[in-house]
Amino acid sequence: MQDYIKRLLIAGLMALCVSLLFLGGKHSQAEMLDIPELTSDWIWPAEGVVSDVYGTRHGHHKGIDIASEFRTPIHTVADGVVTKSYYSGTYGHVVFIKHENNLETVYAHLNKRKVIEGQTVKQGDVIGEMGNTGDSSGVHLHFEIHKEKWTYDKENAVNPVIALGDAAIGQPVTALEKQEAYSLETIAKLRMADDIQIGSPEKQEKRESQETVKAPSSEVVESLKHVVRKGESLWSIAIKYQTSVDSLAQKNNIKDFRIAAGDILLINATEQDRYIVSAGDSLHSIAAKTKTSVEELKALNHLTTDVIQPQQILITR
Repeated sequence: MQDYIKRLLIAGLMALCVSLLFLGGKHSQAEMLDIPELTSDWIWPAEGVVSDVYGTRHGHHKGIDIASEFRTPIHTVADGVVTKSYYSGTYGHVVFIKHENNLETVYAHLNKRKVIEGQTVKQGDVIGEMGNTGDSSGVHLHFEIHKEKWTYDKENAVNPVIALGDAAIGQPVTALEKQEAYSLETIAKLRMADDIQIGSPEKQEKRESQETVKAPSSEVVESLKHVVRKGESLWSIAIKYQTSVDSLAQKNNIKDFRIAAGDILLINATEQDRYIVSAGDSLHSIAAKTKTSVEELKALNHLTTDVIQPQQILITR
């Protein structure tokens, strides 16, 4: 009789544990399902190319990386209050922002912070500049989202694509916008097409032009005119003409880095001091191509190691 009671108790305890696990899983899943609604108006924090995603490095990478030019503006994804703004040995210059929906965002490896703790910020405000500080292998923004608050072990981390939209490594993203998801094939065509015009994935896949983008020859004219098309950004136009976002903004007197379809931009055709890193490139091979040295490249681009990433833009002189 005692054995029978023991078996019943053991079975009951096992059933209780399974139920708790099930309820816990359902609760976590429900929280994840709420996040897209809570962040439906959020925007991408920086212009650039996705260089790493959530969950890589054996699951230790708890954010998404966006690579771009040194000092690219970093924007807050939504209204909030700055909870931390300091220098960390791992994050470098980093800013933490708490939002009204009880989510906290992290912006790391900045070159410069432009906000202080306790400051109220509005969506799209520039809170810093992209850099390569802390434990970083190249100029990029490391962006994280946490439920309630950031913790040392990052137990509250949420995959940023749940809030911002799907993104793959190598995919270009536009600051101040909600990103549309594209297939890897479409991304490849966006990189190769001479006439960049982002439409729906279905329309883009039907485009026949796949000529490699080339920088305009400096022998043709001293200045070119470019008519902005729907979906283009200063970043994509800078890549097309082998120039920089800062140069385009300065040349066209653009203060907030925003452009619209139909705008006409002046572009310096003689500007040839930028190099876009391709797969297989190294600092040594780039130094040979651009007739400079590895030391000069590292100094010009504020690199602390020889590690570079595809689609990263390097200043060469």
